[in-house]
Formats: sequence, C-alpha cells, structure tokens
Amino acid sequence: MAEKILLVDDETDFLEVMSERMSARGMEVTTAESALDALEQVEKGGFDAIVLDLMMPGMDGLETLKAIKRKRPELQVILLSGHATLEKGIEAMKLGAMDFVEKPADIDALTEKIHQARAEKMVLVEKQMETKLKTIINARGW
Repeated sequence: MAEKILLVDDETDFLEVMSERMSARGMEVTTAESALDALEQVEKGGFDAIVLDLMMPGMDGLETLKAIKRKRPELQVILLSGHATLEKGIEAMKLGAMDFVEKPADIDALTEKIHQARAEKMVLVEKQMETKLKTIINARGW
C-alpha cells in the first residue's frame, strides 16, 4: 500500500517536481501551496506523513506544525527548509516534528524518512485504538 503524503510548499515549481519524484517512488501525493490549504487537507485526513516547508508567507512551518499537532497529534511531520538553522531544527523537534531536512532534499533520504514516518504513525494509531478499547471494556464492565 502506497504512503499517502501531504507535500506543503509555497513554491509551485518545487511542489510539482517533488510531487512527480515522490509519485514515481509509489507514493500518493497531495499538494498544498499554503499553510491554510494544508490545514484544510489535514481535516480531510488520511495522510501517513506531511512534508512541510519551514519558510512560507503568512503562517510559517512552525506555526503550521503546531496547528497540525493540535488537531492530529499522530501525524508525522517532516520539515523542509532552504534556510535551516540549528535553533529552528531544535524548536521543530520540540514541537513534535519527526525530522528536519535541508533543501534541496535528497529524494532517497526523504523517501526513507517517509517510510519511517508511516511506521511511527501506525504505532501511535495502534496505541490510540488500544486506549479506546480499554476505555470501552472498562465502561461496560467486561
């Protein structure tokens, strides 16, 4: 089953090229050109990972990351930046980013990180389901 990826970047050319490269590796890619568009896509759900640009006009990647994690904490976010700093990378990880990658991203390394993100999401979703199941069982006294 193909990974479902949300690729978020305000640079249209970058989105097109990366989307094609990811699709060629068997991923199902949805794109968003802004943070607000990305948040709308997150509401629709179904993503294994989000690849998110750090520097975007309006709401930047860190603010978008915070909003995503509030809505869907199990989603795995990989931040991309052409202007990476150690401080931003540390802040991103503290906010819940799975990883931080500098542009231009090596597609093979990014693909591996996406595979890891999907696996991590599956573990988190499984834990959420176990917790819900325990709550139901305890509530019914089984």
